[in-house]
Amino acid sequence: MSDQPRRPRKPGKPYRRPQKDPVRILAFEALRAVDERDAYANLVLPPLLRKARENSDFDARDAALATELVYGTLRRQGTYDAIIAECVDRPLREVDPPVLDVLSLGVHQLLGTRIPTHAAVSASVELARVVLGDGRAKFVNAVLRKVARDDLEGWIGKVAPPYDDDPEDHLAVVHSHPRWVVSALWDSLGGSRAGIEELLAADNERPAVTLVARPGRATTEELLGEEAAVPGRWSPYAVRLTEGGEPGAVEAVREGRAGVQDEGSQLVALAVAGAPLDGPDRRWLDGCAGPGGKAALLAALAAERGAFLLASEKQPHRAGLVAKALAGNPGPYQVIAADGTRPGWRPGTFDRVLVDVPCTGLGALRRRPEARWRRRPEDLDGFAPLQRGLLRNALDAVRVGGVVGYATCSPHLAETRAVVADVLKQVPGAELIDARPLLPGVPELGEGPDVQLWPHLHGTDAMYLALIRRTA
Repeated sequence: MSDQPRRPRKPGKPYRRPQKDPVRILAFEALRAVDERDAYANLVLPPLLRKARENSDFDARDAALATELVYGTLRRQGTYDAIIAECVDRPLREVDPPVLDVLSLGVHQLLGTRIPTHAAVSASVELARVVLGDGRAKFVNAVLRKVARDDLEGWIGKVAPPYDDDPEDHLAVVHSHPRWVVSALWDSLGGSRAGIEELLAADNERPAVTLVARPGRATTEELLGEEAAVPGRWSPYAVRLTEGGEPGAVEAVREGRAGVQDEGSQLVALAVAGAPLDGPDRRWLDGCAGPGGKAALLAALAAERGAFLLASEKQPHRAGLVAKALAGNPGPYQVIAADGTRPGWRPGTFDRVLVDVPCTGLGALRRRPEARWRRRPEDLDGFAPLQRGLLRNALDAVRVGGVVGYATCSPHLAETRAVVADVLKQVPGAELIDARPLLPGVPELGEGPDVQLWPHLHGTDAMYLALIRRTA
């Protein structure tokens, strides 16, 4: 599978506002925003759904279908591109992006849902007629009728190279990941075919919505009283919403006493808060606090101990999101806009420091499926100096006897162990401590001392955590 973009991004031609089938039109609009503006579906889709509900009889079932069409199409984009390429008479890059979006939506309905074949084809052709015109609708009809001749398994047998000939390319097509991502994840897992296939499959599953009950402000018992709520697996503050659960319908979420937060993210914050210290435990720092999920949990935990949290975020608009997340926290805290690579605080100021560094985000592909198609191997080179600089300054900020947590939502070895190893070589008087006991009950945490969580093993994003104690 090629790791190059499926087609150059360019604005689509204006399309007529539809008079019917608002579900598929909404899905098409979301895909165009993702393609044209480099938007993220999880940011684009909610306002589109809200607007649809306000302006029509668009109901919960319509919203669920639109969500499935958008996320399913994005997750399986690589596989669907390979199939479409077999059914068109030109290179895929020569198919106009809006046409390809309509085709991809149609292929997902044919191969990835239970929508009957005739309904999937006819609805897609009508969508093309409304948004693209009659001529292109005929093209869409011809292509989708070719696709409809086989099911997903049959098509994969045709378009995926044999595993024995090229394992990485085979897995890239079958599981719809760029080849370089398959290779990187396989290296991080350590090698078995079963493990990599389970991980890639998990990346293509819809993640559960997980809530966090912020200590001192909400309880899991309160959240479990909500419809479609079940306990989390590992975090004592986690509650998962089953199919159909809406975070916005939960009173504690609306009031900021609870929030939406992946359980892996919660475990990272809990481990940093629970790491053993030598000496006082009064001043905490979240050095990369945006958008505020971990900071809000840390602030609540700090308040229970009478500790102060400084939440620092470089981007002012993200610092505003942090301030919103922490609003109402009972304990002392402060939110500032500051660059963690050029901090304004004195060395040795803090007892605990968390740096959840910017990264490629390869650990959150379940939630942001389009990220897999945007990232390139060269992005690692751009993040590397920043990640090392943030960790070095975090170690400078912590006092002797204090602890730094280095976290990232990527399992790529170049963003995890390589960063920690390089910085520890440069910073005397710092040592890794075993993070595994700080995640009680969580299985398969590896040999340590650092921790890598996985979607297929733990049901979380692929969060990485290393805990480092300052010894001199």
